[in-house]
Amino acid sequence: MTHAERAVVVGASIAGLLAARALSETYAHVTVVDRDPLPDASAARRGVPQGRQLHVLLARGREVLEELFPGLSEEVAALGGAMVDLQDDVHWYNDGFRMRRAPSQMTAFGVSRPLLEHVVRTRVRALSNVTLLPDTEVIGPTATPDARRVTGVRVRARTADAPESTIDADLVVDAGGRGSRSPVWLDRLGYAPAPEERVRVDVTYVTRTYRREPDQLEGLLGALTNATPALPRGGIVAVQEGDRFAVAICGMLGEEPPHDDEDLVRYAETLAAPQIGALLRSAVPASPPVRMRFPASLRRRYERLRRFPDGYLVIGDALCSFNPIYGQGMTVAALEALLLRDLLAAGGTRLARRFFQGAARVVDGPWAISVGTDLRFPAVPGRRTPKVRFVNAYVERVHAGAVADPELGAAFLRVLNLIDPPTRLLAPRTVWRVLRAGRRRPTVPVA
Repeated sequence: MTHAERAVVVGASIAGLLAARALSETYAHVTVVDRDPLPDASAARRGVPQGRQLHVLLARGREVLEELFPGLSEEVAALGGAMVDLQDDVHWYNDGFRMRRAPSQMTAFGVSRPLLEHVVRTRVRALSNVTLLPDTEVIGPTATPDARRVTGVRVRARTADAPESTIDADLVVDAGGRGSRSPVWLDRLGYAPAPEERVRVDVTYVTRTYRREPDQLEGLLGALTNATPALPRGGIVAVQEGDRFAVAICGMLGEEPPHDDEDLVRYAETLAAPQIGALLRSAVPASPPVRMRFPASLRRRYERLRRFPDGYLVIGDALCSFNPIYGQGMTVAALEALLLRDLLAAGGTRLARRFFQGAARVVDGPWAISVGTDLRFPAVPGRRTPKVRFVNAYVERVHAGAVADPELGAAFLRVLNLIDPPTRLLAPRTVWRVLRAGRRRPTVPVA
């Protein structure tokens, strides 16, 4: 049911498109403004510099997208994307321990970021009350004279000598990603900056796509091995549309994967998952390698501010950007969009306070996973509480037990895919299985 007149979303990223979908149920008109041209087909965009990198939508994220856009999974499959059983179709190596495969209910898309964004953008374009406004820059928000309420945005088309204009709105949602201008805009309106939590990880990753052959990866659809303090490099292989595999090789804290073909193969052959090096040794490249650097995870704690303007929200990477190694960003953005939809349907006042408090709870779990895991590395700055040390030691025992016990592997993957909270790993049944596995724990990781 529509209750309000107009909303504006800054940015047509996945987060912005999902926010527009959520807003479309309450607002009569929703305008999504983006600096880029917005293609009618699957294509990488300049405004999404990470778009050509390997992306993962976690199982919970796929569930949310299916809720917001019924039939999306079938649509992705019809365009060549694969449905991947995350426990049975993937070679998993966690801390060097190879997880035992087993059928599960955890399904993810094997799809590139441009194709997924294209499918979602097409669905949003089809909404009768949503307008996409490409090639347009948001200069900043407009507000009431006392700055207590944001009333719209000032925009300018990205053409020579284009005049500035204003789009009036009852609600403005910033989905501007890591380059969000909200801190600057809010400062100009007289608001204190949000407290920030920053965790330096200095991740460099190189992605390249390869032609996929049926016998590669022993017939499976993916492979993954994580970085560890002993070997701060990792790799992911994921099936994509067009009979391709995307391969991302990453290094942390000064480890930098090479760009040259032969050097990249040798680098991959040092990883715990031998399937990755073997794939790169034999596969035919389908694209040039693309490098990306990510200096630090960043969380802005807007929920801690005492003053915040009405009619304004921040969502997605503009709110919290995670270490990309864990593939959490798109799924968290989807969960925040679901939260926004539900809050708007429930009605009430002080939307910003309710949204930021709810979003903080959404972020807490994945933030604890990524930051807690990164704190295993001595060079990552941060406080290593007894809880962090215990959880990291315990999760390593979960990985060791998952070599033989697929139920432990499933428990870990459900947490990693944001289906269960991290505390679920401490459920009595899981603890018992970890202790039981510890009595026959391998003395070395199983390769």
